[in-house]
Amino acid sequence: MSRWLPCKRYEFIRRVRKYGFQGPYSGTRHQFMVFHEYRLTIPSNREYSVPQLKMMLKEVEEILGRGITLEEWDSLSK
Repeated sequence: MSRWLPCKRYEFIRRVRKYGFQGPYSGTRHQFMVFHEYRLTIPSNREYSVPQLKMMLKEVEEILGRGITLEEWDSLSK
């Protein structure tokens, strides 16, 4: 059984682009990605811990209007 693992920043950006997000674009303090009229803030640390990753994925889920499973998230790395 798989489990959530920390994710590198560039890998998070690459996977989220597969959902249709564009960017990242420069903001005042953080970069952000855009999906239609929604903005997703991208923290500048190199690697996201599991709690931080889950928090960010919860935002992505709200923007997309659907859930993201661990299996689906892992499949985006291929």
